[in-house]
Amino acid sequence: MSAVPVIPFAEGEARLDWRALCDAFADGHRRPKAEVADSFLYRGEDTLLSRAAWIDGLGIAVKSATIFPGNAARDLASVNGGVSLYADDTGLLEAIVDFHLVTKWKTAGDSLFAARRLARPDAREILIVGAGTVARSLREAYGAGFPGARFTVWNRSRARAEEMAAAFPGMAVADDLEAAVAGADIVTCATMSTEPVIRGAWLRPGQHLDLIGAFRRDMREADDDALSRARVFVDSRATTVGHIGELLIPIASGAFAEEDIVADFYQPDAFARKGAEEITLFKNGGGAHLDLMTARYILSRWQAAA
Repeated sequence: MSAVPVIPFAEGEARLDWRALCDAFADGHRRPKAEVADSFLYRGEDTLLSRAAWIDGLGIAVKSATIFPGNAARDLASVNGGVSLYADDTGLLEAIVDFHLVTKWKTAGDSLFAARRLARPDAREILIVGAGTVARSLREAYGAGFPGARFTVWNRSRARAEEMAAAFPGMAVADDLEAAVAGADIVTCATMSTEPVIRGAWLRPGQHLDLIGAFRRDMREADDDALSRARVFVDSRATTVGHIGELLIPIASGAFAEEDIVADFYQPDAFARKGAEEITLFKNGGGAHLDLMTARYILSRWQAAA
């Protein structure tokens, strides 16, 4: 029996392409709907999170993450883990893929996949709100998906925004968030905010708003007005509606209804912009099924280059 490949970050990433990942997502969502499950184990402040997905015809993935806040004092990463990928027909272990590689490409690729369907094809001004690790991944993904676009970054700390801009020649730094939003064709938001940073009053016809940062029940990045002015889409109803404050909070208050969500990725015919003047809003919730699609794509590129 041949050795099971262990795919590390740098060597694995060198073989990947953002547009090809979008094609893998399209293929994955044409297959039977994924079965997914999450589990948590705790020891004091430490956590083990395991997310599993099974897609008939695509196989099984178990993505395990260890969150050890105390690692910072040891000069170690606080979040670590791996993705185990299993064959669909036999259940045999096929690969172990670096956790951070799968997470990076899944998260940014999820947003790019949506934007290529919801943003105007002539979008050229892209604003990134936030300047952390995910924001840098978004710059890479959107740069591949919208070649020729001009990028601006805004962050609460201008110094962090300047650091990010320095890593991407030609990227501008914004001081006035409202003005930056008004001037953008695409606004992609990756913050850790529990209060809205994007106001619906700032939006103009034809824009696409991509919301990534909120992942807990108390987190959101856009206000009620933004949701009411836009046609709203999600990657998966199962992993967003009842779990993330971006939708959970306005649904609970009556400002928004679950029925107002136009479509998710499993409804490809409805997942589209209707006209040039409408505002589209996408909530990126992630999910183990997208980890599976991403890990399967990474393995396919690894094997092709072998």
